[in-house]
Amino acid sequence: MTRLEVLVPTCDRPVELATVLAGLASQDHPFDVLVSDQSDGAASFDTHAARAMIRVLEAAGRRVRTVRHLPRRGLAEHRASMLAASSADFVLFCDDDVWLEPGTVARLHDAILELRCGLVGAAMQGLSYLDDERPEELAPFERWPGRPEPERIRPGTPEWQRWTLHNAANPAHLARRHLRPGEPWVAYKIAWIAGCVLYDREALVEVGGFEFWRDLPVEHAGEDVVAEQRVMERFGGAGILPSGAVHLESPTTVPDRSVVADSVLGRPA
Repeated sequence: MTRLEVLVPTCDRPVELATVLAGLASQDHPFDVLVSDQSDGAASFDTHAARAMIRVLEAAGRRVRTVRHLPRRGLAEHRASMLAASSADFVLFCDDDVWLEPGTVARLHDAILELRCGLVGAAMQGLSYLDDERPEELAPFERWPGRPEPERIRPGTPEWQRWTLHNAANPAHLARRHLRPGEPWVAYKIAWIAGCVLYDREALVEVGGFEFWRDLPVEHAGEDVVAEQRVMERFGGAGILPSGAVHLESPTTVPDRSVVADSVLGRPA
């Protein structure tokens, strides 16, 4: 079977990381796990809860690696280091504040194999907003009728406006509206997707991965947007419904978002 590895970058989130690992432990699908920690103090994986979940994963036959990656050189460099450390055919970047419901990893893997594109993602759902339905933000939704085509996503275009699809609990509302009876999942067009993205590793490496970290200051955000849009421009990409990814809604560990990666790197004309 094609090998898949889940890559979890983490920093100062011991409770959240244990929750993420619990979600991974509930998956009935083969994969390995790499947790890379940049905490100021003790590693987030060095708690009783996290270690218990690691043992559950290992008991199910999964290889779990935990590493410390210091000093910090920025979000993009952290992701680049994890990508370099993995030799899997598919890599699932899962943030340290995302719980995955059972079946999510299998659904993502099935989707990328069937769609034959560069990435598929499960948008994070903030379920505290479940009663807050936003029809105007759901309006840009559009299914992929077949294999996703390469797209150039640029600010100010209708394609860019798809970012609203992933606000609050919008993915849950989209699934209720657009998932037909008997459909295992639906692929749809995205601008980018945060928190839980499965890449065809070869496609990600071919566009340079996250090696653009060298051109960024240490404090930055938006590195995932740059990598995803580069992959989608060459190989296509999609979001899938149902999402299955739940945002823990914890305070951010990246408070300084004054530097956005694509504003520094620029965009091709």
